[in-house]
Amino acid sequence: MIPSERVQMTADESLGQRIIAGVLRSTVRLMAGRTFRAGLPIEEHRRRLRQVTRLTLPPRGCEFTPATCGGVRGEWGLARGRGQASLTILYLHGGGYVSGSAVTHRAVTGHLAARCGARVFAADYRLAPESPFPAAVDDATATYRGLLAEGVSASDIVIAGDSAGGGLSMATVLRLRELGQPLPRALVVLSPWTDLSLGRLAAEAAEILLTVPWLHEGANAYLAGADARHPLASPVYADLHDLPPTLIQVGSDEVLLEDSRRLFARMRECGVRARLEEYPRRWHVFQVHAGVLADADRALEAAAQFIRSA
Repeated sequence: MIPSERVQMTADESLGQRIIAGVLRSTVRLMAGRTFRAGLPIEEHRRRLRQVTRLTLPPRGCEFTPATCGGVRGEWGLARGRGQASLTILYLHGGGYVSGSAVTHRAVTGHLAARCGARVFAADYRLAPESPFPAAVDDATATYRGLLAEGVSASDIVIAGDSAGGGLSMATVLRLRELGQPLPRALVVLSPWTDLSLGRLAAEAAEILLTVPWLHEGANAYLAGADARHPLASPVYADLHDLPPTLIQVGSDEVLLEDSRRLFARMRECGVRARLEEYPRRWHVFQVHAGVLADADRALEAAAQFIRSA
C-alpha cells in the first residue's frame, strides 16, 4: 500500500547543475515572456509554443507514430529495444486548454516511455476557444475507453498529464467513475492546474513561465461561460473518493503551487492514497528539461517508481 505523504525534495546543488539551472531559468523566462502573454492572438501563441518546445529533448531511441485511439488523434511513443510493453500511459498535455499537442510534449512522453518501459499515447484533444469545456474531457474519456475497447486492461493503464493536462487527467478519472468504467492503475500529474477560478495563487515573484493574466485568458476561453468551479473543470472542488493512487509533482516557484497543495489535501480528506513532491526553486513543468536538468530526471524517475509501486 502507498501511504499518503507530502515530501519536500532536495535540489541538486552541484556546481554544474547550478549553472545549468541558471541558464535554463534565464532562457525559459525570456521565451515565456514572448509566449505566455495575454492578448496574443491564439494562433501566434500556438506557433511560439511550438518554437519553445523545440528546445526540449526527447530521449534517443524513442519512436513516435501518429495514430488514433477512441476516435481521438494523437501519437504513440515507444522506446526502441524495450520489447513488448505491458504498461500503457495515456498522456494529456498542458497548454492552458488552448495550445499544446502530442508533439510539443515529446520530451516528457518519451522519457516516461523509456523509464517506465511503457507505450505512451499522447492525445491531441480538442482545444479552446474552438472547442470549449467539456470537449477536452469528452476526448480524453473517449481515448481511455478506446484503450479498453482494444483489450487493454485498466490495471495496465496509467493516466498522466501536466498543467492543464494534469487537471484534465483528474477530470477524466472523475468522468470515468461517473460512467462506471474501470479506473486506471494510477495517476501522475505534473504541476496540475486544478482550479480555473484562480482563487488561490502563490506569489508571482518566482514564476518564470506563466502569467496570471494569461491564465485568466485561458480559463475564460475554455470555460466559455461555464462555472469555473464545476468539478470537471476544477477538480479541486470535486468529491475525489475512490480515485486511484496519485502522484503530484510541483516546483516551489510556481504561481500554481497552491493548486497542487490543495489537490493533495482534498485527496487525503477523501481517503485517496496520494504523494505530493515539491521541488525547491523549480518552475512550472520543469520535467520537460529531462536529459539536461538533473531534477527533471529525478522527478520522472520518481514517477516511474511510483507507477511500479502502484
